[in-house]
Amino acid sequence: MNLIPESQSYNDYLDESDVIDFSHPLIRDKISELISSRMSEIDKVRVVFHYVRDSIGHSWDIQSKRVTCRASEVLTYKEGICYAKSNLLAAMLRSLNIPTGFCYQRLTLFDTPDKGYCIHALNGVYIKSLNKWIRLDARGNKPGIQSEFSLHDEQLAFRINEQFDEIDYPIIYAKPNVKTIRVLESSKNALDMYKRHLPDFI
Repeated sequence: MNLIPESQSYNDYLDESDVIDFSHPLIRDKISELISSRMSEIDKVRVVFHYVRDSIGHSWDIQSKRVTCRASEVLTYKEGICYAKSNLLAAMLRSLNIPTGFCYQRLTLFDTPDKGYCIHALNGVYIKSLNKWIRLDARGNKPGIQSEFSLHDEQLAFRINEQFDEIDYPIIYAKPNVKTIRVLESSKNALDMYKRHLPDFI
């Protein structure tokens, strides 16, 4: 995949917002707990990625109705769907001055197209020491879904099935997709949202 940054300014991938609220005390405290000044840039990215992937439950996997959106909210409750988890990963890495954006895939919602489609969110991270962008998917692993930290050969949670009209979008966006934020902010039940209301195109 030839990744294409939406913006040529790395500062756009370091911005704070209501959703990417990395100045929140909970996020600052968690970063202080996980990260030391002796760590390399790559180690910092690896540690934060593993934390969000493994310590924040995916709402569907844990069958939780709670909807989270803001990064600090995701960290508070330690749960969220991929949109929410990508917000937290971006916030934590941006707090470390590591440019982080948002990437998307169009996937079948379950196992076949007749059950519908959804947009899946992951992150693009700029590794300064390698002068390259990589994609990381902190969705969370379970049987049949396995994403890993990799600097060279992507190991994302999902492989695209073009026969099912799935799409791997190459753009690294500076802000989370408006549709993904809107559905999080307007939904009251994460399970119902996941089954019926996720956007199917960016």
